[in-house]
Amino acid sequence: MTDTANNKLPNNLLDRVKIVLVNTSDCRNMGSAARAMKTMGLSQLVLVDPIEMPNGQAQALAAGATDVLANAQVVSTLEEAIADCGLVVGTSARSRTLPWPMLEPRNCGEKMVSEASEYPVALVFGRESSGLTNEELQLCHFHVQIPANPEYSSLNLAMAVQTLSYEVRTSYLLAHDQNFQERSTGNGNDISKPTSEDDELFPVVEETERFYQHFEEALKATGFIVPKHPGLVMTKLRRLFNRARPDVKEVKMMRGILASIERTAKNNK
Repeated sequence: MTDTANNKLPNNLLDRVKIVLVNTSDCRNMGSAARAMKTMGLSQLVLVDPIEMPNGQAQALAAGATDVLANAQVVSTLEEAIADCGLVVGTSARSRTLPWPMLEPRNCGEKMVSEASEYPVALVFGRESSGLTNEELQLCHFHVQIPANPEYSSLNLAMAVQTLSYEVRTSYLLAHDQNFQERSTGNGNDISKPTSEDDELFPVVEETERFYQHFEEALKATGFIVPKHPGLVMTKLRRLFNRARPDVKEVKMMRGILASIERTAKNNK
């Protein structure tokens, strides 16, 4: 008999996928988003600086998902919402001045599932009227855009949550089936874990932000960044490192290099 406990991905994998709503203005959208999440097996709702808190209207639209709404975490900033996440994908309805690494919805779901076994991951949705700011999008490793009809691309918040939550669930079920088949036949590795010793974990956002802060201070110390005229240096560096996605060891190595640069700059003054 096959050990069923070893024939599936971690039971709590979908519980490590956060749906983050930023500065939502209509609490009814929170209720509808909660319902969209629960139909796909997601439960971790985070509200960032909501204009109004969930009320009776939100609960009515949540229908059977009032538990998701009631357990929602409320925080003040996006940084706080994603601090413990190793993968953050921001939704964007339009191209930005500075291109960012993009994912298709299907790839987004696959990436969420493949990395959720290692750390929390987050899908971030912006304001109903204007989406996410450039600064908020720069906190994300990737952006995702739903390829809606260009002649009528209007998706409300709950529809967007439903679409991307569906992609997460689809990828989860496919991974579950593949894992079951491999373990039943005794072939392959557990796909929810790194497949070799060379595979390293990616740093969570809190660690990455400390790296960027350290990088900026080092560049100021060398004079490469002039504090009064910083320009887009850090924005472009964020884009560069988000494309490269250095792992934990690589980030630690980079911080060691930055510390050496800072010491040299200090001694040369």
